[in-house]
Amino acid sequence: MPRDPAFSSPQWRAFFLHPAGERFRVTPPRSWTGAVLDVDAGDPPRAWYRQIGARVRRNVLLKAIGTPAAIFVFFLAYRRLLNYPMFPVTEMPLTALDAVIGFYPPALLLYVSLWLYVSIPPALLRSRRELIEYTWAIGGLCLVGLACFLLWPTSVPPLGFDRGRHPGFGILQGLDAAGNACPSLHVAAALFSAIWLDALLREMRVGWVMRGANWCWGLGIAYSAMATKQHVAIDVLAGAMLGVVGAVLSVRYRAAHVRGTAGGQGPCETRAIG
Repeated sequence: MPRDPAFSSPQWRAFFLHPAGERFRVTPPRSWTGAVLDVDAGDPPRAWYRQIGARVRRNVLLKAIGTPAAIFVFFLAYRRLLNYPMFPVTEMPLTALDAVIGFYPPALLLYVSLWLYVSIPPALLRSRRELIEYTWAIGGLCLVGLACFLLWPTSVPPLGFDRGRHPGFGILQGLDAAGNACPSLHVAAALFSAIWLDALLREMRVGWVMRGANWCWGLGIAYSAMATKQHVAIDVLAGAMLGVVGAVLSVRYRAAHVRGTAGGQGPCETRAIG
């Protein structure tokens, strides 16, 4: 039996005497962790892939409606600023990196996959409060980008060739023209999502292979912004800075809130839940 005084309570003794295989909810006292735990006595922790369904089902209606609605509202504002700039449009300069990363048509698949990618982190959030806070965080990121487009309209320089000859690029040019270049909100949203998804995967105890795949996807979207010639290197760098700062601040806020909530738990309680 552990010697920590926290374990002297009848609730802890009852927990250690329960037969293996039963499931319990344990709220340790403040002197221990203060966290609420789901315990499988004698069973290993639930595998990460078994957690996905339960997480996605939480507030599923809010997620199914809220995510597309947020994207739609963003596009309305984005298209308005793209088609009706209030100030003269600045053409972004090219750098040596733009010459190194040439036009690669298959990168269009990575580029359009952003809209699936950004839907994954909110789908894995478990509470309505987390969803609201996440919406405020990524909404604030988008507002900063839209403010830049409003006050400093930018565009990529002419390419010297017609991308529309390649499959899919005609539609892309119709939806997302050369304006609203800097910062690249495509890159900002991709890296914001990559950092948030990495934090959630760690929380689910996912191994390095899947976490590495997440980073490959997020960075691949950033690469595709240049390989499709939708953005130049300066746009991508500015978007990366915006996305990383926004994600780090919001993820740290969430972690601090979780620790604060856990620290406020009361005396230990133990009850069977299965």
